[in-house]
Amino acid sequence: MPKQEIAVVVLAAGKGTRMKSALHKVLHPIGGKAMLHHLLDSVASLRPEKTVIVVGAEREQVEAAVDDCEIVTQAEQLGTGHAVMMAAEALETYTGDVLVLYGDVPFIPASLMREMIAAKAKNKDTGLVVLGFTPKDPAKYGRLVTSADGNLERIVEYKDASDAERAITLCNSGMMLIDGSKLFNWLDQLSNKNAAGEYYLTDLVAVARRDGRSVAVVEALEEDVLGINSREDLAQAEAAFQSKRRKAAMAAGATLIDPATVYFSHDTRLGSDVMVEPGVFFGPGVTVDDRAAIKAYSHLEGVRVRAGASVGPFARLRPGADIGEGAKIGNFVEIKKAKLEEGVKVSHLSYIGDAFIGADANIGAGTITCNYDGFLKFETHIGAGAFIGSNSALVAPVKIGDGALVAAGSVITKDVEADALAVARGQQTAKPGMAKSFREKQAAKKAALAQKKGK
Repeated sequence: MPKQEIAVVVLAAGKGTRMKSALHKVLHPIGGKAMLHHLLDSVASLRPEKTVIVVGAEREQVEAAVDDCEIVTQAEQLGTGHAVMMAAEALETYTGDVLVLYGDVPFIPASLMREMIAAKAKNKDTGLVVLGFTPKDPAKYGRLVTSADGNLERIVEYKDASDAERAITLCNSGMMLIDGSKLFNWLDQLSNKNAAGEYYLTDLVAVARRDGRSVAVVEALEEDVLGINSREDLAQAEAAFQSKRRKAAMAAGATLIDPATVYFSHDTRLGSDVMVEPGVFFGPGVTVDDRAAIKAYSHLEGVRVRAGASVGPFARLRPGADIGEGAKIGNFVEIKKAKLEEGVKVSHLSYIGDAFIGADANIGAGTITCNYDGFLKFETHIGAGAFIGSNSALVAPVKIGDGALVAAGSVITKDVEADALAVARGQQTAKPGMAKSFREKQAAKKAALAQKKGK
């Protein structure tokens, strides 16, 4: 697809002091992905000519987190208008339209951005498109005062608004689309003669109208322009994201028994007829194929669960786990960087790491793969149809052949050939009467100590 004649400027220079974090505000995650990346993914679908991010403090954090964007710095925080001025050099030769967005408003959909572009293209006299919204509680948002034809006349800050203007419910989101051929000329006309001594981007409305250009309004849903300035805001944004993802999962054919207790990441993929029990957490990188079941209180991250498999309850699947069709992973089982073929059973209290397990193998309760020697990781290979007895330790690197049987309680340090029985444990012996003798001897010692304490 060709690039569109549009540039995007993302304002991310705020200090984010209310977050009380060493991490840049726009890099805090929602659904396992930084809020800035949520926004940039939507922006990318527009195929813009250029994307410029205006930062202040922690510039190096943003630079390390993004690709294909130009980073510019607003050294002094002199308002939103001043922040856009910082993009002047980056956009020096660009004359197309400029879309101004905020890095801490992550959920604005690409469809809404396209609506703004279409609104400007509809009338050649339109120099500016402002994104408005109607919140449940207008609180102290700036109001958008429109004319009878729907064009924007002015933006009035709440503190400056009359009672009639405060009764207006259409509010300013702060985001706008601007004629790039006029942008920096108009910015030069902004004044900082106000109580804060700042250059406000909203003043462009008056500047554009003085220049004979009209200003259009596009209205967004409140949830689309949700801004994040504090940890509380971040939690509300996470809740909004999760609610949307839960509804989408169910609409696509997954069953969530208790939706409010299931947590998704931005890239979670669930197939048709997947069943998810309460308390399940999907970290990034999880794909669950059709008809699989994820049982209660399981945690999955970086995992593929194939069709018809069952996971949990109380299972932990870590990055690199690949669970085969119809496989069964039971309670208190942890699997990491391991491929399990079709029909494998790991039913109870086991750890499987850095391993391959062939089709229909059965791993007994308490079995572990000892994959780490304190310095390096090693692989365990278990063949198809093998049976590993309970409470066995497989010390990698080691290979268990197809159809082999490992006796319960074994510590396996050498390869086991196909169809062999491996037993690696101490020999059991019995000494008649010794248990009774031991009890009598210890009881006498205990009685003597008690008598001594009583004196």
